[in-house]
Amino acid sequence: MKAFLVGLIFLIAVAILGGIGILLFPLILVMAFLLRIILGFVLLILAIWLLGKFIIFVWGKLQNL
Repeated sequence: MKAFLVGLIFLIAVAILGGIGILLFPLILVMAFLLRIILGFVLLILAIWLLGKFIIFVWGKLQNL
């Protein structure tokens, strides 16, 4: 009887965690989409900043000639 109850509790716990996972799936999708947008925006800002640093560097080297 003890093994039956342990198995039953385990199956109930798995079902509850699976249900929570199914309910959280749309939230995870939205968070992944937003993370992709934010990461793309940060990479764009970084690329613009690096381009500016490169232009300032080249401009400084040309001024010294």
